[in-house]
Amino acid sequence: MSITWTAYKRARRRARQAWAIVALIAVSVVGGLSWFFTTGQFEASQPSVAGPSQAPVFDPVWMKSVAEPVPVPAGSAADALEHLEVKGRAPKDNYERTAFGQAWQDVDRNGCDTRNDILRRDLSSVEFTAGSKCKVAAGEFHEPYTGVRMSFHRGQDTSAAVQIDHVVALADAWQKGAQRLSSTQRQSFANDPLNLIAADGPANVKKGAGDAATWLPANKNFRCHYVARQISVKAAYKLWVTDAEKEAMKRVLSSCPGQQTIRAS
Repeated sequence: MSITWTAYKRARRRARQAWAIVALIAVSVVGGLSWFFTTGQFEASQPSVAGPSQAPVFDPVWMKSVAEPVPVPAGSAADALEHLEVKGRAPKDNYERTAFGQAWQDVDRNGCDTRNDILRRDLSSVEFTAGSKCKVAAGEFHEPYTGVRMSFHRGQDTSAAVQIDHVVALADAWQKGAQRLSSTQRQSFANDPLNLIAADGPANVKKGAGDAATWLPANKNFRCHYVARQISVKAAYKLWVTDAEKEAMKRVLSSCPGQQTIRAS
């Protein structure tokens, strides 16, 4: 009888230990999912690389924020999407790139043009051209749209391999509310670090002026952040979405319900 009772107590102790381990694993999984669906997803898509993988839209040490018409709403991207106006596209026949000002200006007045600001932000192991503190000559990064590691080398035949993408394309913005922005606001839109990401050149060309209904990054790990960033930009500049675009965004966000909007800080 004592042997049976001893065995019973031992079995109960082991069972309690097993349940404690199960509970610890469950807590870890929940915590991990919460991290992944907020800031961690961006990091997971770009491992061990400085720049946007570590979250800031701009580095306050050497960049200045761009004035947006309204602040990006805090909270879930899905909630922010529900507050965007839904309308059809406006005509595109009067669109010109010049409506958004000269390309790659120094809008934040930190002494460097926007293209070089974003290259410096998104690339690691950055090298500058001789005698310059702005012009990026080389660097490397884990490219977000394709998920592959890339190098950047400045040159007539090599610079285009890494382009600076407008997350919300200028032509798309023109058809969804940018026409009613002031010229200064459109200039800010075209140079806002929130709306800019260093990207694979061919992938960026393939995207063109597409919205979420017509183009998404091949790197699926990046899609939630990408859509959240589009929503954040459209909220900040009071742009609208089409029905098809909204449905596409909702489908992406359904896989990451905890995804937050993307903000400068």
